[in-house]
Amino acid sequence: MAETEVPRFLLKEEEEQQQVTQPSEEVKAASPTEISLRTFELSDLDDYMVWASDKRVTRFCSWDAYTSKDDLLKYMTETVLPHPWFRAVCVDGRPVGAISVALNSGNDRCRGMLGYVLAFEHWGRGIMTRAVRMAAVSVFRELPELERVEALVDVENVASQRVVEKAGFLREGVLRKYLFMKGRSRDMVIYSFLATDQPPAT
Repeated sequence: MAETEVPRFLLKEEEEQQQVTQPSEEVKAASPTEISLRTFELSDLDDYMVWASDKRVTRFCSWDAYTSKDDLLKYMTETVLPHPWFRAVCVDGRPVGAISVALNSGNDRCRGMLGYVLAFEHWGRGIMTRAVRMAAVSVFRELPELERVEALVDVENVASQRVVEKAGFLREGVLRKYLFMKGRSRDMVIYSFLATDQPPAT
């Protein structure tokens, strides 16, 4: 997810089956296809538009598909770039999706909320599962005050449930009628990953 209220994107399915210092180097996964996480740049606008304008991708998102590149540029400028932990998911150096951890404050500052989205053409390749594993490791290192990362997944989004489960998140239960999204209230499955948990091997 992106913000602590209703997120800019909920956990998006992969059909296979916010002030901190930004890191200076990419986080990489060792595999035949190179997956990396890095901060976004305005030059990524065209790549971002690929998935942000795709209704197949935004089916389980809290926002509708973008139709205007100017609107997306405004979102990137005002939300993505200043966000404390919002990363591009890159395949061989090119952005194909996004992953973020929204931070809380006050008594909730030990918790963050995970969100992600992936371009349709890259579904079914295990990319987001690997990206979530990488994020679960790096976010606790970069944000030492964080102790728990949560993920909310629509009960109908079975593929995305598999993503977080394969990444090592623990299913804690179903929150009934938890969010109102796209015209109706939705049941959400809640998952968690703690700083003391060990992610599965990549």
